[in-house]
Amino acid sequence: MSIISLFMNASLLVKLIMIFLLLLSVASWTMIIQRVNVLKRARQDMQQFEEKFWSGIDLNKLYTDLSSRNRESSGLELFFTAGFREFARLRAQAGTSPQAIMDGTHRAMKVAHSREVDKLEFNLSWLATIGSTSPYIGLFGTVWGIMNSFIALGSVKQATLAMVAPGIAEALIATAMGLFAAIPAVIAYNRFSNTVGRLENHYENFIEEFSGILHRKAHSAPGGQG
Repeated sequence: MSIISLFMNASLLVKLIMIFLLLLSVASWTMIIQRVNVLKRARQDMQQFEEKFWSGIDLNKLYTDLSSRNRESSGLELFFTAGFREFARLRAQAGTSPQAIMDGTHRAMKVAHSREVDKLEFNLSWLATIGSTSPYIGLFGTVWGIMNSFIALGSVKQATLAMVAPGIAEALIATAMGLFAAIPAVIAYNRFSNTVGRLENHYENFIEEFSGILHRKAHSAPGGQG
């Protein structure tokens, strides 16, 4: 008795459930690998930009360097370029108060922050769905398979364990596959949610710190460095 033979001897509905759970498991692992790479790159980009930003580099030069690159900014780089661009635009307008400049700058960074967090959380809801529903889908296949086994027993005069065991075994495979799909998805979802939360908190701290720097520049002379 092997898993393949149990699958081949299962009823059509149980086979479909097993195939569906296998597809869910493949999709789950694909999303897990993709999220691992995205979050790892986000942490690395954050560390690299912070080292450059707090090194004492002139903000105008940093903005020019980032704007002249071919690749799209993300994370702290995105917040910096969005905020500094809006800050420079509003500051160049005559008659704009420092408070209005800071309101517009902070709003631009918060919009960029919201979009960046949405990208980090992409597919996390699917992992949560797979993790919460897969065991029940597998359990449904198990219940259906065991029900068919007991129905088949009704047509024989003497039931033995050898007659019941294969049907119950093939039915339990569905539950095992449901758990196989669910457990990695749940672990990954919890881990990724924690990582995204920490990144989001770090992003918000940077926005506030950068806003403080720009606030000093907004209240300085137009040509000053703050």
